[in-house]
Amino acid sequence: QLVESGGGLVQAGGSLRLSCAASGRTFADSAMAWIRQAPGKEREFVAGISRSGLATKYADSVKGRFTISRDNAEKTITLQMSTLKPEDTAVYYCAADETPQRQAIPVVPALYDYWGQGTQVTVSL
Repeated sequence: QLVESGGGLVQAGGSLRLSCAASGRTFADSAMAWIRQAPGKEREFVAGISRSGLATKYADSVKGRFTISRDNAEKTITLQMSTLKPEDTAVYYCAADETPQRQAIPVVPALYDYWGQGTQVTVSL
């Protein structure tokens, strides 16, 4: 089970920190990601982190503004978002990839096996 928290309403230029808590699985065996979906749009990869936490990947639209991290002991991942823009408005999902033979961090949302319920992030002008 994946449970997100930390969403909300923020003005453009502001910051938010999203968290995802995992339970009932071997967290350290999963690559993790944040994926978002804006109204009327398809799900979009935002940021991903490898099982060890040593490798990360970001969508071009968030590079330099968002930072993903994980704590395998606490079974959590976070997404620190800064300099937020109205186009960042979306439901943000935490997702886990448990395919053991896949070394690269997937950027295709459909490759993720488990998803949280999502948390809404709204950025106003």
